[in-house]
Amino acid sequence: MNFQLKFKVNDKLYLKDPEKSEIGKSILKHAIELIFDIGFEHFTFKKLAVKINSTEATIYRYFSSKYKLLTYILNWYWSYLELMCELKTSEIKIPLEKLKKILEIITHYNNSCDEVDDYNIGKLHSIVISESSKSYLVKEVDEISKEMIFGPLESLCQCISDIISEAKPDFAYPVSMASTLLETAHNQHFFSEHLPKLTDNHHKEENKKYVLGYLTHITFNLIK
Repeated sequence: MNFQLKFKVNDKLYLKDPEKSEIGKSILKHAIELIFDIGFEHFTFKKLAVKINSTEATIYRYFSSKYKLLTYILNWYWSYLELMCELKTSEIKIPLEKLKKILEIITHYNNSCDEVDDYNIGKLHSIVISESSKSYLVKEVDEISKEMIFGPLESLCQCISDIISEAKPDFAYPVSMASTLLETAHNQHFFSEHLPKLTDNHHKEENKKYVLGYLTHITFNLIK
């Protein structure tokens, strides 16, 4: 069953809340489609305006830059993924089984969390894989971080790290492992699809299956 979601996204990222109007929602939905199709480097508000049959000025009333629009979309995704982690592990009693489910969620294995009506989660996941590092690998990251722009990503990592600690209370690096699992899931998927010689996916396994297998191997050799 599909459902609709609304998350509170840091208001430093927008000038006008896009979730409160149909044109705002259209901006987000078509931005995801366009970034997926042409990549963030080639994405412009002018091209987006054509997609939504509106003007650049309309988009600028919501977002001051394409960087903030991308970061808004990513923050929505991090909040969504955290919710999926909470929902899909809530009935699981065994910590290691919870951790196994977490790995399925962050790799989108079997489309295990693509169940909302709001946006195309499959395309959003592809954007996260290829573009998410561009939101924090910037010169101004320290100043940006002071405004809690990366709060949803940090909250997701904390959620995952809590489950790691539940599975192995004496493990010294639960938060670092949580962020490593997320980044590794993205990097290995990208490499497996585009630069396979940087992976061990020699038999051309389906990318999500390969990444899940790799993450499962490294995780359960540390947490057991």
